[in-house]
Amino acid sequence: MRPATKIDDLDIYVWEGKADIVEQVVRCMSSFEVDVIRADGMSIAAGQDAQRQAIAIVSVSVIDTGAFALRDWEAHRGMPVIWVGAAPRERDTSVFPTDYSHILPLDFTGAELRRMVAKLAQQLRAHGEQAQESSALIANAECMQALLHEVQTFADCDTSVLVHGETGVGKERIAQMLHEQHKRFSEGPFVPVNCGAIPDGLFESLFFGHAKGSFTGAVIAHKGYFEQADGGTLFLDEIGDMPLYQQVKLLRVLEDSAVTRIGSPTPVKVDFRLVAATHKSLPQLVKDGEFRADLYYRLAVIELKIPSLEERGAIDKIALFKSFIAQVVGQEKLATLPELPYWLADAVADSYFPGNVRELRNLAERIGVTVRQVGSWDTARLQRLLALARTSQPVPPELSAEVLVDRSKWDMNERNRVLAALEANGWRRQDTASHLGISRKVLWEKMRKFQIFDEEPETRVVG
Repeated sequence: MRPATKIDDLDIYVWEGKADIVEQVVRCMSSFEVDVIRADGMSIAAGQDAQRQAIAIVSVSVIDTGAFALRDWEAHRGMPVIWVGAAPRERDTSVFPTDYSHILPLDFTGAELRRMVAKLAQQLRAHGEQAQESSALIANAECMQALLHEVQTFADCDTSVLVHGETGVGKERIAQMLHEQHKRFSEGPFVPVNCGAIPDGLFESLFFGHAKGSFTGAVIAHKGYFEQADGGTLFLDEIGDMPLYQQVKLLRVLEDSAVTRIGSPTPVKVDFRLVAATHKSLPQLVKDGEFRADLYYRLAVIELKIPSLEERGAIDKIALFKSFIAQVVGQEKLATLPELPYWLADAVADSYFPGNVRELRNLAERIGVTVRQVGSWDTARLQRLLALARTSQPVPPELSAEVLVDRSKWDMNERNRVLAALEANGWRRQDTASHLGISRKVLWEKMRKFQIFDEEPETRVVG
């Protein structure tokens, strides 16, 4: 009888050493849709899909071999480790790592293994759901509102989507939205793959899977990414980094809607929606002979462009920053502190983040950890953090060309009015906005439009 907790769609990596437990795990988990993978000698960071839930089962016989990098397995996306050893069923700290309580004896039963796997799978899913809830998409800027409208318009199409955007803008988040809003494929899995991180020689095994016995160590059949995405969405990030020989094989799968595992003569039909993303110009790569034109046309049925953080403007920067701060500090503790200081919000609004949302999140985490530990918005301490974090890179020429406008088209009277109000109020944003009878958001956008740069007092942090 299967336990109540759902433990399908899970990877179980087994490092057996001298314990000979892979076949035992396969038998115990045979009634579930899980992949049991022999991991002896495998680099976990290279082998595991970072978005697929996974558990490691490790024999204590590998601890002293020097080949098992414990911290890599523990740290890789929080993968829990179940230790197996020929020791009494109570915890033996002389054998097992002292900070781990997931322990099974060498003669573990199927019920014991399934119960422990179910418990850990439930914890992993709860953690994943909590993380997803905390990453709500913030889109106040008009360009982001327009993007979300496009996502809603095309989300329920079965055709391929190509997502463009700079590094760190959130291409995977948009791909997830396309998946979640599809009436049919949203019921299936979302399988993200970073095409730039596929090791040479592993493309066929990772994408197409392999049959049992197809090579040494293939003790069970393994589904590749194409089969894992069946009934759902396959997200290929950084598709522009995929070598030409891999592009040919991807195109064949898209044409045939079928894959053949390594070592198997039988093709398997697959049905998934493909979303690809890149920060590169694929048309230029096609001209340079580095990307197949036929694959580009197959991918770019629908194209979406994600604006950079700079294009989204100050209001989205501040909203995102506040959201990230709240995640780090915690809503309960944040409620005991004063409002986010105006000078800090202004510094974030005025900063240029070449790493986009990802870089902004990193800054917010640094500041959030400091605020959480110190218990206040320590001005001097946070200004030092900002001085270290604010980039010294100038705005790229191509971005500057988009931002700069013809000054002859400006309402110079309005610009002068805003400038005079700033000077009269010592360049304090809130006071200036109140003086003009507008909100801080509108003031920020006017300063951006009229290219009014900071002339703040000495408290301002200079990047």
